[in-house]
Amino acid sequence: MLASVLWILMMGFFVGQLARRLGAPPLIGMIIVGILLGPQVLNVISPDVLNAADDLRTLAVMIILMKAGLGLDREKLSQQGTVALRLGFLPAATEAIAIAFAAMVIFNFDFLTGLLLGCVIGAESPAVIVPGMLRLKSLGWGVTKGIPDAILTGSALSDVLLLLVFSLLLSFLGDGGVEQIVLPGGLTLTPLQLLPLQIIMQIVLGLLLGYLAARLLVVLLVKQNWTQNAVQDTVIAASIALFLVIAAHWLPYFSGYLAAMSMGFFLIELDAPLARRLRGGFDSLWIVAEIFLFVLLGATIQLQVLEKIFLPGLAILAIGLLVGRMLGWYLSTLGSNWNWREKLFLLPGNSPKATVQAAIGAIPLAQGIAGGETILAIAALSILVTAPLGAWATMTFAPKLLERGEVDPTKVTVATRTLLVAAVDTSGLATAVLTKVADLARRSNGEAIILHVMNLPNQQEIEQLKQQSQQLLADIRYEFLTVNGAVPEEIIRIAQEHKATAILIGKRGHQAWENVLIGSVSQAVLEASSIPVILVNNS
Repeated sequence: MLASVLWILMMGFFVGQLARRLGAPPLIGMIIVGILLGPQVLNVISPDVLNAADDLRTLAVMIILMKAGLGLDREKLSQQGTVALRLGFLPAATEAIAIAFAAMVIFNFDFLTGLLLGCVIGAESPAVIVPGMLRLKSLGWGVTKGIPDAILTGSALSDVLLLLVFSLLLSFLGDGGVEQIVLPGGLTLTPLQLLPLQIIMQIVLGLLLGYLAARLLVVLLVKQNWTQNAVQDTVIAASIALFLVIAAHWLPYFSGYLAAMSMGFFLIELDAPLARRLRGGFDSLWIVAEIFLFVLLGATIQLQVLEKIFLPGLAILAIGLLVGRMLGWYLSTLGSNWNWREKLFLLPGNSPKATVQAAIGAIPLAQGIAGGETILAIAALSILVTAPLGAWATMTFAPKLLERGEVDPTKVTVATRTLLVAAVDTSGLATAVLTKVADLARRSNGEAIILHVMNLPNQQEIEQLKQQSQQLLADIRYEFLTVNGAVPEEIIRIAQEHKATAILIGKRGHQAWENVLIGSVSQAVLEASSIPVILVNNS
């Protein structure tokens, strides 16, 4: 089992990074690794790990949904009005119905079996969509109109609808009929008549439990101070989110995934600093969870069942996507402020399938439903086609179809490179400047340039500065530079050439301290630099 974990982590990471370097999403490499390591090819993954694949996928999806919730923007969602809500129901419903009619023609299914296939294929994959939309938010694509937020919310809601209809159809097709339900007062309803109430109940209870969980987290982590660092905060938050997901399996009256996502969303509203700390923690968890999710996804794909239905399966996917789902997208964005390019972006951004198909694709076959093997094969085909294609197309076409807006660092983690330029001379302030730049670099996990501008080179003094830098910045990645020229101009030039985050320089003058606040060089750099300047003194 440990060897399997090692294979999954190492192969998944490096092949994923190889795919990234070739211009493809890392998940493509991870899925390929899963296929190669799985029972279809090399069969090196332990059966114990494969048996736990569903649980591990559930854990990974919980992590990515928490990331999604912690990145949602309430103001952007409110600006969209009903677009996000319509995206949660219309595209999934129209795709499922289009697939049902297509399956009646192509596979001679009856309508209910075709609709069962439509529910399996129509579900959207949070594991593919959420990372893509959060990446777009961190880059600013579509954020002005809240397009990534609308897609994130819609994808979470759509799975509630399709999973409920899927369960209803399984019951009907498996038992040959559905028993009526007698409510208090003698009112008799069929499960189909109860479906709208079930959908509303799943959403409302999911939002309510997410809100209560968020308040509990604030009490435990902020008001009661049960934790001492961000790692412990993340462990507690992940445990509560996982409990919500597991509880939804025991008590199927609410959506556990929606509860986990809404918990992250409400945390932003209740305590934004806590949400920021948790965002960083879940970013770290996702690095490992992503590898397990997509490698195990590839390992569970049944390649042998694809042979007979490859071309008909592609036709089903094309009809569902290009006819059914596009009709749903048109109805969802009708009357909105989205232009035609932004509406067209829904084609790559809102179409990937993966986790839901892997979770429920084999259930009809296991329950002996006619056409179950075909349903499983098309579910596997939808993963192989739409997951990598959708992930690639999202990042490829976003710059062509969406407008770039200002990134909101309070909603997403913005990865920035910190590079500090420390300008030092041979005075006693050099130690203070080097100590300060080392401290700031450690806090930001940044790098440094130690710059000494020489007018009359003194090799002995330069060697002393190098030794001092090596001693004080031993655990910092830095470069020691010496240049000739006018001191203020050279400091600013080097900082601009290297795109520095900030300049650190000693705060001193040539006159008595009482007569001058800062030195002439410091004053010149401070006035001329467009890059922030930090002045350091000995006190």
